[in-house]
Amino acid sequence: MIGIKDFGLFFTLSWVLIVSPGPDIIYVVTRSISLGKKAGILSSLGVTLGILIYALFASFGLSMVLKTSGMVFLGIKYTGAAYLIYLGIKTIIEGKKFEFEKERNINNNRIFIQGFLSNVFNPKVALFFMAFLPQFVNIKNANTNSMLTLMVLGLILAFCGLTFLLIIGYFSGYFSKYLLRNSKISQRLQYLSGLILIDLGIRLSFLKRS
Repeated sequence: MIGIKDFGLFFTLSWVLIVSPGPDIIYVVTRSISLGKKAGILSSLGVTLGILIYALFASFGLSMVLKTSGMVFLGIKYTGAAYLIYLGIKTIIEGKKFEFEKERNINNNRIFIQGFLSNVFNPKVALFFMAFLPQFVNIKNANTNSMLTLMVLGLILAFCGLTFLLIIGYFSGYFSKYLLRNSKISQRLQYLSGLILIDLGIRLSFLKRS
């Protein structure tokens, strides 16, 4: 039996957290502006899949490993940081040869996987789910299936996040059409996108478990 406590509060807080500027929004907007709305949509889907993975981990209690094992936490954290920095450097290097038509020829699988990896290597997502979701499980009801309730809450949060990211990704990419027709602007956007990705990687490398 599903036992959700204070669903209205959960839903409201979820949207407050979702629309607050954070790494996911910055990442999707960056990819969308530099590669177009298709890349923004694919990045949104990849990022959300990463969220779902950690939602399932939280439901099964596997996220506790990240909280109790310093080595596992550090391994995931530094892998994710290195990956984001790598993407940033690669984006800057490719800025010189970037063309607007690249939006039509992007590798769908690569963009999707990059979005997925950017989130799945961020242990902060797992710790967030472990701290946030249990607050809305009605443990007073003996018939409550806590694991199922956590999964439902995670799915709701992921779906709301996906909806917002898709909107952000689509319109950011649509706006980029008018900017990327100018080669100088396109290169500067590529450089800026790369620097933002590197900044996200550096920030992640200083993330603490607390």
